[in-house]
Amino acid sequence: MEYIKKSKERNTEVDRETKQTVADMIDDVRESGDSAVFEYSEKFDGSTRRADGLGLRVTKEEIEAAYKEVDQELIKDMAQAAMSILAFAEAQKMSLQEVHDFSPRKGVFLGHRIMPINSCLCYVPGGNYPLYSTALMLIIPAKEAGVKRVVACSPVEKGTNRINAKTLVAMDIAGADEIYAVGGTQAIAAAAYGTESIRPVDLIVGPGNKYVAEAKRQCYGQVGIDFVAGPSEVLVIADGSGTPEVVAADLLAQAEHDVNAKSILVVIDEPNAASTAGTEVKTSDCISTEAEAKTSGRAFAEAVIKAVEVELTTLPTKEIAKVSWERNGEVILVESADEAIAYANDIAPEHLEINMVDDNYAKYFLKNLMNYGSLFIGQNTAEVFGDYASGPNHTLPTVRASRYTGGLWVGTFLKTVTYQYMSDEGSREIAPIVKRLAEGEGLYAHALAAKIRE
Repeated sequence: MEYIKKSKERNTEVDRETKQTVADMIDDVRESGDSAVFEYSEKFDGSTRRADGLGLRVTKEEIEAAYKEVDQELIKDMAQAAMSILAFAEAQKMSLQEVHDFSPRKGVFLGHRIMPINSCLCYVPGGNYPLYSTALMLIIPAKEAGVKRVVACSPVEKGTNRINAKTLVAMDIAGADEIYAVGGTQAIAAAAYGTESIRPVDLIVGPGNKYVAEAKRQCYGQVGIDFVAGPSEVLVIADGSGTPEVVAADLLAQAEHDVNAKSILVVIDEPNAASTAGTEVKTSDCISTEAEAKTSGRAFAEAVIKAVEVELTTLPTKEIAKVSWERNGEVILVESADEAIAYANDIAPEHLEINMVDDNYAKYFLKNLMNYGSLFIGQNTAEVFGDYASGPNHTLPTVRASRYTGGLWVGTFLKTVTYQYMSDEGSREIAPIVKRLAEGEGLYAHALAAKIRE
């Protein structure tokens, strides 16, 4: 493995000052309710809602006004994206099955039910951009799961009394039951513990800055969370068969999120070396029939770096993307497909792209890659398609969390609960076994509860 471009050390640990700031804010919201929420919203976002005589909850009139501000073509595009997200959520839900009357022994009947949680908060960040796509990605699966009360919130645009009109329209299209113009730690604390205006919820989902992430971490237990998300990431595996400008565009699409986003390119210098140790791999499974047309790995990697530099000269978001790329961008040369796969499985990125022209070669990676938030296969499948409109969710684990969890999906809003019942015969038969097991642990009241049913 050779680093053609290496990133600087990126610290993803939460500093002590941030932890204490968040803890103090949560305590303040718990004690002072709406008053603290308004105070922090005014301090950090310049919110004028209280001064303008508006409550925290967005009114029907505000939503109607937002529709008049947003371009009708964009509203149609949001609706199209919503249809794909809903269709995939429906398919995911259909894949889940309840278990009824399973009998492991005579007279014993077991089962499990799948049911939605009662309420949730879908947190939609504000920050650098109006991330209305996140409103669709969070709220639609919650509604499809059957959550009775889906709450959405987002900070106001700086120095105003309102959520961005595009975000507000997306929240309404997605079907939010309640919308609140509040963001940051104060939003998480209010949803977890409740205030005069905001009833507490059972689950909080959605990305945010380091303060939002830390607030979710500290409120976990009082309320459920999806996961603690960090800066956005993409890892692209290429073999020289693709187009450097396409790969560069995909790397920059992550870099423009924020200065801490991470974009990694892994280029296979020997694209035909895809056999795994001790395993015979068919040529048709991994080798392009157009190998002679491939650019060498080093030349391809250098061409991508050049394409990134060229694009950065005119990119409207270059102030963020350039810093992100210079600090956190990496370009790595490896000798084989297996080395690329091993590296990707260790990094466990949020987004993982297999940027190759040959579909059979790409399928070899699909078979062996294990740790990622979401996988995008082939040069035609841009990661940004998944960000907006293809269907699978874009709320994904970062900072290696995909080693142990997947991304947000309809199942995030469902819980599986078991039940059991027994006949007289089944109860009498299992009671002596349980009595002896309980006595072995020294739990004699447990043993009594079993023995009394013999």
